[in-house]
Amino acid sequence: METQHLHYQSNPLIDRLPKHLKQFIKPQNYADYGSIDQAVWRYVMRKNVDYLSQVAHGSYVSGLAKTGIAIDSIPSMYGMNRILKDIGWAAVAVDGFIPPNAFMEFQAYKVLVIASDIRQLQNIQYTPAPDIIHEAAGHAPIIANPDYAEYLRRLGDIGAKAILSSYDIELYEAVRKLSILKEAKGVDPVLIQQAEQRVNTLQAEDHELSEMAMMRNLQWWTVEYGLIGSMDQPKIYGAGLLSSIGESKWCMSDKVAKLPYSLEAAKQSFDITQPQPHLFVTPDFSYLMQVLEEFANSLSLRKGGSVGLLRLIDSQMVGTIELTTGLQVSGLFDRAILDDDKEVVYFKTKGKTALAYREKELIGHGIDTHIDGFSSPLGKLKNISLAIEDMGPYDLKAYNFYDGKWLSFEFESGIKVEGLNVTGIRNVQGKLMLIQLSDCTVTYGDEILHHPNQGIYNMVIGTAIVSAFAGAADPNAFPNLYQASDTLTMKEAGTIEQRDLEQLYAEVRAMRNSNTVNESRLSSILDECQKEQNDVWLLTLEILELTEDTANLSRANSILNTISESSPQVVELIHDGKQLLEKA
Repeated sequence: METQHLHYQSNPLIDRLPKHLKQFIKPQNYADYGSIDQAVWRYVMRKNVDYLSQVAHGSYVSGLAKTGIAIDSIPSMYGMNRILKDIGWAAVAVDGFIPPNAFMEFQAYKVLVIASDIRQLQNIQYTPAPDIIHEAAGHAPIIANPDYAEYLRRLGDIGAKAILSSYDIELYEAVRKLSILKEAKGVDPVLIQQAEQRVNTLQAEDHELSEMAMMRNLQWWTVEYGLIGSMDQPKIYGAGLLSSIGESKWCMSDKVAKLPYSLEAAKQSFDITQPQPHLFVTPDFSYLMQVLEEFANSLSLRKGGSVGLLRLIDSQMVGTIELTTGLQVSGLFDRAILDDDKEVVYFKTKGKTALAYREKELIGHGIDTHIDGFSSPLGKLKNISLAIEDMGPYDLKAYNFYDGKWLSFEFESGIKVEGLNVTGIRNVQGKLMLIQLSDCTVTYGDEILHHPNQGIYNMVIGTAIVSAFAGAADPNAFPNLYQASDTLTMKEAGTIEQRDLEQLYAEVRAMRNSNTVNESRLSSILDECQKEQNDVWLLTLEILELTEDTANLSRANSILNTISESSPQVVELIHDGKQLLEKA
């Protein structure tokens, strides 16, 4: 993965990304876009700009220019970044869907992730797979609006810390596989059907919504499928609608219910394979932030406690707890002991663990030190009203919390600790937040939680967990924080027929770009269109746009009429394409 990092063009915003995010960045490989791809982009963009100028939020059309997105050709990431930097954002190419927390974290760093592949011509109206039309033409223009850009950043900042469940990961992998299969060429329909059934089965299962699932719902009903303005005449700002020439029309009809946006959207699930039966309308972008803050107050990020720790254990992904002293423990949590009041009195991680304070790793307490996990009791000491973290110098001395002193004490929970106090670490307020003990024994009833032969025992100081969240406290503590999916996008060489068709599209594109039309050659290409009639409706439309020859005009219209009769699924696309030509 790391060598791949050398093949994309970076900039200061991308440079500051932590290593665990850079693993998802891939080169755009602009040369991989064929002339059919360019034709798909141009058709969708021309149609969208024509229609969306009437129904999209005012920031959309003006944002296209501000973010460096042209109508006639697929944007290069380098060109976009030269312009995006002026509004404080950047863009990177990725391979399809990436893990939910990683996606959110990119947003927090003000970096758009763009699936650089483009939908097939057969899926020109809508694809469940993220593609450059959705990402670049949908997301990028709206971030030119400062209020929306700040909402997107804040959504990413909070969303990156939302805790997933193991079910979320299973669903993510299933959706990723389905989206890849649907956009791959020549895939056995049975495989697509099986993948679709897997997604449907998982979505039908009754699971309590995780924090990330609710965060994903908020993202969907705002960033992807949001409407803004009045309830009776809202405008579009969601990227899923802005990039879908089918749904951008459908969503404005009376068949789609319009609901006032509220916190209820967090509980409203969605189906990516179907047009949305209802959409939420926010009065303005500021209100999005208001609802987001209300939602954030319900997360373990701000509530902590045993609920947050148990959610981290269930997720089986690296997460962080923060204690009352400010000390942060990041790792794969796998055990919690609770007292009768459901308060955490002991926690344990397995595998690599890191300690931090104020999002900075404590020197000597990274994953290379705590390679086999970390554990510690929490709470107050038995028969002592003053918590260790609140003890002043006199109190600490009285209870032997000094370097070189033998300690023996019991927590209210019944956990007992004894050992030689080696040293301690304090926070900026001077409060003790960690002590190291040698020759240490930790017991809970008959269970030995730490034995002297296990070496130095690092015990954190804190009465309670005030915050629990996904990911690491220090962004650079875990270079491989997120596991990249093993399911990769499928690149297959086209057939001879596809390559021949690609060449025809290339010729027509070259004529348009050079403003030099060869009517005789267009006539020959129409001969091929008349023979093929598969995937040539767009090529024929492009010829209809260029030719001024009466015979070619007549033949092109005749071919389009024949295609319309035999392929009802493209009738509206052909009709809309002709309307665009009439307006030009």
